[in-house]
Amino acid sequence: MEIERKFLVDELPGDLTGYPCRIIEQGYLNTDPVVRIRRDNDKFELTYKSKGLMVREEYNLPLTKDAYEHLLDKIDGRLIQKRRYMIPYAGSLTIELDIFEGSLAPLMLAEVEFPDEEAAASFAPPEWFGDDVTFSGRYHNSTLSRL
Repeated sequence: MEIERKFLVDELPGDLTGYPCRIIEQGYLNTDPVVRIRRDNDKFELTYKSKGLMVREEYNLPLTKDAYEHLLDKIDGRLIQKRRYMIPYAGSLTIELDIFEGSLAPLMLAEVEFPDEEAAASFAPPEWFGDDVTFSGRYHNSTLSRL
């Protein structure tokens, strides 16, 4: 189960060089239901996500690099490329700041995953977060891949 909130970001929170950064590319084999392939640095996986906005089922399966590259030719829409910064927040939470590259630049989104819906509902975002787009499917990566 994935429970997350998503926010637009208009301004970066400062110097990001002190935070871990992951280089991600992902493509969608299907968007209804969501079936995604992803390269996350040197890790490769196939993901299934159910319908939903803040709460969705998510299953990840490992892929080899060769399997990922084979499936890459089969994606629908654009390949999404982004840098993801992992920013610790409020004790046990982590902000995943995505800075999109290529045709989706200069889009920036921040996601925060929660242990339960109550924690998600009571979350107070930092000042540098913009509009809450959690309940807009428009900013799901699967939707962005089709624009």
